[in-house]
Amino acid sequence: MASTHRIIIATVIGLICGLICWQIANSMGEPKGCAEAVTIILSRTLLGFGIGISAWRMAWWLHGIVLGFIFSIPMAVSVLAEPKMLYIFIGTLVFGAIYGLIVELITSVIFKAKQA
Repeated sequence: MASTHRIIIATVIGLICGLICWQIANSMGEPKGCAEAVTIILSRTLLGFGIGISAWRMAWWLHGIVLGFIFSIPMAVSVLAEPKMLYIFIGTLVFGAIYGLIVELITSVIFKAKQA
């Protein structure tokens, strides 16, 4: 079972990544509305929580990349409803993997909150 310490750290880092991701999304063209902001921030926060509670046994860096990719699939698929959005779909998955790596790096390496 994951420690509360690990869950809290990973979730907070996920929230911070969500805020950064939202700012990056806003800097690329027209500002995003409230629904998009909530979706982006909650998606990355949920990623952090998922990393915090995960019991998958693998190298920390691979764990972050895999979960980041998986947790980004719903947000990535949602942009496919609009034509010519393939680059955002791919970018969402790639950045998801990067954010997952960052969350796991900070949680496992910097704060040394290892999986139970």
